[in-house]
Amino acid sequence: MARFTRIEVTQKMKETGIVPVFYHKDIDVCKSVLKACYDGGIRVFEFTNRGDFAHEIFGELNKWAARECPEMILGVGSIIDGPTTALYIQLGANFIVSPLIDEEMARICNKRKIAWSPGCGSVTEIGRAHELGCEVVKIFPGSAVGGPSFVSGVLGPMPYASIMPTGGVTPDEENLTKWFKAGVHCVGMGSQLFPKEVLAKGDFQYITDMCANALAIVKKLR
Repeated sequence: MARFTRIEVTQKMKETGIVPVFYHKDIDVCKSVLKACYDGGIRVFEFTNRGDFAHEIFGELNKWAARECPEMILGVGSIIDGPTTALYIQLGANFIVSPLIDEEMARICNKRKIAWSPGCGSVTEIGRAHELGCEVVKIFPGSAVGGPSFVSGVLGPMPYASIMPTGGVTPDEENLTKWFKAGVHCVGMGSQLFPKEVLAKGDFQYITDMCANALAIVKKLR
């Protein structure tokens, strides 16, 4: 069962501003990365369903996080169908992120009052996501869809939309300034926060410092 409500998830996404997106097949690496992000100030984290037995890794990681990082809101991304959505909700996912709109996923999340962020690439899709009960829409891939100009364009006729781009977001001030000035709710960020060479060395302090620096930039922009 989720430890955080869909409202708490939405509010914390906005408050924190950055949602790390990460997957690794080694549970110990996942724990170290999650803790590094937590120490850097991150409070919302998206584990992606991208490998064999990923749900088993998530189940263990979620139980561990409840003890070791109690304020961390842990959710799951890269979900594309209803059955997988239900599986992760049973494992305690606090939110579900998808690269697409799927009505069965929406129904399952709404029945359980779980936050759901589907991937959208047009104003029409964003409108449909809202009809299906979505609070924070994901634009994916953010840079390919149209980048910050797409966000500001959407917010013209839809100023109430809460948008989270993933793809094309980097933790430097120039890039973050473009997105947040465009009006994003928050941003999702993956490999830019977790370079392969950093993971290979086990330099988790680098990740903590990177998160803290990026969050400081977001705070200044707001």
